[in-house]
Amino acid sequence: MLVLSRNDVLSVLDGAEDVLCDMVADAYRTHAEGRTVVPHSVFLTFPGTPNRIIALPAFLDDDAPVAGMKWISSFPGNIATGAPRASAAMLLNSMEDGRPVALMEAAVISARRTAASAAVAAARLLGDAPPQAGRGVSLIGCGVINFEVLRFLRARLPIDAVAVYDVDPVRAQEFAGRVTAQWPGITATAVDRPDDALAAHRLVSLATTAAEPHLSTDACRPGTVVLHVSLRDLTPESIIGAVNVVDDPDHVCRAATSLDLAQRLTGDRSFIRATIGDVLSGTAPLRYSPDRITVFSPFGLGVLDIAVGRYVLDRARELGVGVALGNFLD
Repeated sequence: MLVLSRNDVLSVLDGAEDVLCDMVADAYRTHAEGRTVVPHSVFLTFPGTPNRIIALPAFLDDDAPVAGMKWISSFPGNIATGAPRASAAMLLNSMEDGRPVALMEAAVISARRTAASAAVAAARLLGDAPPQAGRGVSLIGCGVINFEVLRFLRARLPIDAVAVYDVDPVRAQEFAGRVTAQWPGITATAVDRPDDALAAHRLVSLATTAAEPHLSTDACRPGTVVLHVSLRDLTPESIIGAVNVVDDPDHVCRAATSLDLAQRLTGDRSFIRATIGDVLSGTAPLRYSPDRITVFSPFGLGVLDIAVGRYVLDRARELGVGVALGNFLD
């Protein structure tokens, strides 16, 4: 078994934004074709705290079938101490004999596959929009995920302006500074209110730690595409009134997400227009809507994680990184 540290994973993934976007898009298409097995995620919660650990098992049946599981924790209190909110590990298994073949740090994989899925969706949903619509983005929630979302959006869209908002103004200012330091060609502005961010650009990414809805889309311009990455930010009324694209209806309409709450209000899922896999494959044609708000809500399917994990494992073997344990099972 090969054990890969965070630095090993970074050595593979740094600079691979286009590769990961293509990989995520392929995994979405494979899922839409029914060639995956993705059981519902298992949430391990701890009474009296917002902490949780989630297990995401998955099987991807493409040209190189792969199976595995991501085990990811979310401890929001870490943010106050300067530690990352999320930490994760991934285990991949051999499809020949079922034996574990790799254990790798997976917080980087999780963040970057999330960002890649957002970028793939944004590029497709803005595909026939006026060119200016894809030049700016508003980021609500100034943490690791939105920084990665911006990194991957730049691989798919000509982003040159960013508006950022966070409940902690200092955090927002620091985030804006990090953006301009990393990408000097981008103008980054911290704004005072979430509505200011929602109105600033026709592309918005929501990546917060919110446990329940706290935003409506009323401040958005017509034609705005909202990447609803954290899934619990938007009011159910905003969801019901939008053009909704999801990764998987069964996964996203549970666990008190905004879409789950919308489903409870309406009694059905008719507010969901299409899945991103069907949109990408062309089986659900969807044009840019200049007069409405379009919301992409990805639950975060485990097949994306293991697709990226397989790539990391293959490249790590080529590069000779990681620690091989020859007697792990024997």
